[in-house]
Amino acid sequence: MTTSHAHQLADIRDKVFAGTRLTFDDGLFLDRHADLFTLGELANFVREKKNGNVTYYNVNQHLNPTNVCVYRCSFCSFRADLKSPSGYVMTDEQILQRAKEASEQGATELHIVGGLHHLLPYEWYLGIIKNIHSAFPELHLKAWTAVEWDWFERITKRPTRELLAEMKAAGLGSLPGGGAEIFHPEVRSKICDYKADADQWLRVHREWHSMGGKSNATMLYGHIEKPEHRIDHLMRLRGLQDETGGFQTFIPLAFHPSNNPLGKDIPKPSGMMDLKVMAISRLMLDNFLHIKAYWQMLTVKVAQVAQSYGADDIDGTVVHETIYHAAGSDSPQELSVRDLRRLIEEAGRVPVERDTLYNEVVREKVEAKQWATGRQFVPLN
Repeated sequence: MTTSHAHQLADIRDKVFAGTRLTFDDGLFLDRHADLFTLGELANFVREKKNGNVTYYNVNQHLNPTNVCVYRCSFCSFRADLKSPSGYVMTDEQILQRAKEASEQGATELHIVGGLHHLLPYEWYLGIIKNIHSAFPELHLKAWTAVEWDWFERITKRPTRELLAEMKAAGLGSLPGGGAEIFHPEVRSKICDYKADADQWLRVHREWHSMGGKSNATMLYGHIEKPEHRIDHLMRLRGLQDETGGFQTFIPLAFHPSNNPLGKDIPKPSGMMDLKVMAISRLMLDNFLHIKAYWQMLTVKVAQVAQSYGADDIDGTVVHETIYHAAGSDSPQELSVRDLRRLIEEAGRVPVERDTLYNEVVREKVEAKQWATGRQFVPLN
């Protein structure tokens, strides 16, 4: 590191410890020149200032009602064509059975996203929310990415604000952060052309926040983007959070190269890159309370280490995750509550179960429930 770089890093360090906001140029410098240990030190300072020694987890399941999708994003390994042998559409009975399984296992959240099926009407998607909420009102339904909301607007010719209000009345609890990928048009036009762009993604979340709703945000990294594209992405999210305050959590998503056109000549991001992106995200997103290390994407081991690189959340039990496993994720399909708490404690943190809105979940001592897989659900004491 040159003398000028050392001075610049010292200035950034002073800013972080003083609670002064970092600039685009600061973020770019950290990405290009800061060593991993310095990034970890600074990000951990911010992490502990905001969340102390706690790491959050939740008991959740994923539901992907269909993988048939009108778009052909080059990074996606999940989608299928209408007539593809791998294409599927879950029936109402299958969807309700999945929700029943989640409820019986003590889940507080069902995470619902899927393909944009060009032959299924908006009412089918609305019906999923209505049916699950009616049968299992105790489940918080976090559903439909901004890209899906943009698709609903296109097929109904109705404004997204109206559709959001309708789904909210039907039982929608919050929005996931998917579909953000990389906002910058230089990259977005190459990896996911035609679908909702950055302005449309941000607009959907702005509208949801204006209705009092909460949502998450993501960024897909480790493919063809460059450091300046990642910092630009974080700056746009930070700007909307300044405006609305509606984002709860930021989740950096590592690109998985298997079984998709984009990954043909691109290696999977290294653990070093995973931790660097995590730390810089924590430093740049000063108005986000939580940063999640999604163990399904990062592997369990990296997600543990990330708890010292800015992350204060490790996600949940998950169960039935298909999108990233289709792209080559070799993480387990699920983790038990006992597993999650052990992993968090091994990382030197205090495990706290949360619901989707980050309220602490305190479970009574009850007879343990059985997972559908035969694994035991371990309630909190």
